[in-house]
Amino acid sequence: MRFKTLLMALAGALLLPGSAPLMATAQAAELNVYSHRQPFLIKPFLKAFEKETGTRVNVVFASKGLVQRLLSEGRRSPADVVLTVDIGRLYAYADKNLFARVSSPKLLENIPAHLRDADNRWFGLSKRARVVAISRERVKPAEIQRIEDLAAPKWKGRICSRPGSHVYNRALLASIIAAHGEEKAEKWARGLVANLARRPQGNDRAQVKAIFEGVCDVAIINSYYYGKLKTSKVPVQREWADAIRIVFTNQQDRGNHVNISGGGVAVHSKNRADAVRLLEFLTEPTAQKLYGEINFEFPVNSSVEASKEVKSWGAFKEDRVSIGRIATLIPVAQRVIDRVGW
Repeated sequence: MRFKTLLMALAGALLLPGSAPLMATAQAAELNVYSHRQPFLIKPFLKAFEKETGTRVNVVFASKGLVQRLLSEGRRSPADVVLTVDIGRLYAYADKNLFARVSSPKLLENIPAHLRDADNRWFGLSKRARVVAISRERVKPAEIQRIEDLAAPKWKGRICSRPGSHVYNRALLASIIAAHGEEKAEKWARGLVANLARRPQGNDRAQVKAIFEGVCDVAIINSYYYGKLKTSKVPVQREWADAIRIVFTNQQDRGNHVNISGGGVAVHSKNRADAVRLLEFLTEPTAQKLYGEINFEFPVNSSVEASKEVKSWGAFKEDRVSIGRIATLIPVAQRVIDRVGW
């Protein structure tokens, strides 16, 4: 009885403002979503889904701990859909059997094979490129064409990075392992660390700020941060963006590494049909356009154009290695990161 009371209190504490308490009983026109994605990012999508389908959506937001929560809730979990970012996180849900296998021709049609699970448990819903940011004043675009170039001695003391153990850098390194093997990837990582202007710190915004301030000339960031800074309501952040260019790397070989945001149907969902419908909706034009307009991400659905701002960065070739393979290499990447001190 005490556990039930605690569970209800926790659900209430995590609900988005204005949403109804989650109920573990099935309701024909109601969905419960667990989300790592911030409320301001996902509410427009879910409101659009509600308007189109009449299905009410309740949301629990948590920056971490949702895997453990689903495990502890077990069959009593009210969750129907899980939304998150990073392939490593999606893979963790599937690996712990927290996602159901889904049969949906629409998802298979809208999402390229390399951006979804081979067993149809998780699905990429948007893409973000891990790009190189360079100083407009101090670096020529032609100087960096491949991510491998960042290990060259000429960049010693000129690169900034957030910690290597962050999920975005782990996935990037996993993509390099997929391309070159662990030994060569470790050599690259050691070269990168040797070139750092300061110890790894901060988020991607902080790396752009460091270029603006002259702390470094080069950084690794997710592409959407460029869009956020360019359109920021904070004038100084727009100045940071004006100080850099972004470079899509490896355009003459495998392409620039991409990661995804994505989702899956909770294995104990009481409303699986509507849960699948929500995932399908998120791959359709209305939602795919919102990903670009709200968060400057790239659509996974090839029939949908990127937003005006995102298109202004130029077309690029993406690395089409299976994102699922990247996920399996993340533990290897973390061991490399630990060894080189990134």
